[in-house]
Amino acid sequence: MKITDLQPKLIWECFDEITKIPRPTFHLEKMKNFLVDWAQRHGIEYNVDEVGNVMMKKPVTPGHENAPGIILQGHQDMVAEKRGDKNHDFLNDPITTIVDGEWVKADGTTLGADNGLGCAAAMAVLLDDTLVHGPLQCLFTVDEEQGLTGANGLKAGFVTGDILLNLDSEEHGQLVIGCAGGKITVCTLPYKGVAADASKVWMEVHIDHLTGGHSGMEIGLGRGNANQIIARFIWEEMQKFDVEVSDIDGGNLANAIPRECKALVGVAAEHAEEFEKDVKAFSDMIHAELLLAEGDKFTFTCRKVSAPAERMESDEAGKLISAIFACPNGVQGMSRAVEGLIETSCNLASVKIKDGQIIVTVHQRSSVDSRRDEIADRIKALFMMIGAEVNFEDAYVGWAPNPDSKVLKVAEESFEELFGYKPKVEALHAGLECGLFLEKMPNLDMISFGPTLKDIHSPSEKVYIPSVSEFWKFLTDIIARLS
Repeated sequence: MKITDLQPKLIWECFDEITKIPRPTFHLEKMKNFLVDWAQRHGIEYNVDEVGNVMMKKPVTPGHENAPGIILQGHQDMVAEKRGDKNHDFLNDPITTIVDGEWVKADGTTLGADNGLGCAAAMAVLLDDTLVHGPLQCLFTVDEEQGLTGANGLKAGFVTGDILLNLDSEEHGQLVIGCAGGKITVCTLPYKGVAADASKVWMEVHIDHLTGGHSGMEIGLGRGNANQIIARFIWEEMQKFDVEVSDIDGGNLANAIPRECKALVGVAAEHAEEFEKDVKAFSDMIHAELLLAEGDKFTFTCRKVSAPAERMESDEAGKLISAIFACPNGVQGMSRAVEGLIETSCNLASVKIKDGQIIVTVHQRSSVDSRRDEIADRIKALFMMIGAEVNFEDAYVGWAPNPDSKVLKVAEESFEELFGYKPKVEALHAGLECGLFLEKMPNLDMISFGPTLKDIHSPSEKVYIPSVSEFWKFLTDIIARLS
């Protein structure tokens, strides 16, 4: 079965078109051109701003001109993650979708339902001539997953409306009315290379097949962080005997929990057998620690390799491994304002050596901006102690909940009448663009909702098929009630 055979057909057909367009963050020219071409093909009024946001407008149903203006909003980009064994070029290749029972997933890559299904829903609304509505615009922003270029660059007057429906949440039955802000900390060190000792036994230590996932939505689930696990193991070995480090490579994206990391290390020949035994013992320990969060599918292994030409200077390697091991990661505090909500967290997202530099990237999130900044400063202080240059990037504000929202009341009534139970009204630890929209359009009334997605920002991403039809019913009913 193909996804175009699923119901509601209109939304799945639009999503199918989107999956054929390469659209990783910061590489959205093809997606922008697709949206423009799609609007032209269907005779839909559109506009494009200087940062690449696309706005489309649907003529008002006669007699409903005085209804509040609605903006449907989704983001064009997707997180580009794949399995290590998957040969996929996100800049050129389409996503291969698979219908697996009640789920749609991709073949070894992220699916891009975050936020392709939100965009597809907005497109389907534009196409559906049976809908009754007031003034209606659809906004497709750029670079939401990192940088928030679209929301930051949105100019006054590009979109107009009274109500914004953000279609970028991942649980049907949840109405989101607030979210965390965030900041990315980038720590850069020079790679001080010295000649590697060829008499050492060199090993590639590798952890792979961790679950990973969204660094906001899943950060509280206790999943393993590949970068910190590798650093923990190497640090423990350094306490026993001399360990040389030539390379460390883990994680990719700031907003994805790292699933894989490998390091190239050298030990004296007389310690090689003990080192390999330690790998096995550490693997057993980590599997026991993470059994409930990860299951037993991940691997922690080592293999002998040829000696590299260079290694890190020993003192610098020791400082780097210590800093990575000591770096704040995971949940750092719970909210006292909203029961059960994570207030502050860190994701030790990536460790890379390239172009003569070591680059460590950490993503902080918090619903309290001062806590976001405090945890970022702690990380800065830590890495400055080992001589790193530290810079902050892509800071974004949170979205403060408004429990008196009028559109929230409409949505709650709609949901209960359609499905027979009350929706959950929540704030999220994940980041959304809504806080930035509110800065630019202070009178906007906003909520966020969407179909049920699982394991987003990882190659296991999938969407629950029955939730898409419920999402569509809910969205179109809200539009009708607001008309």
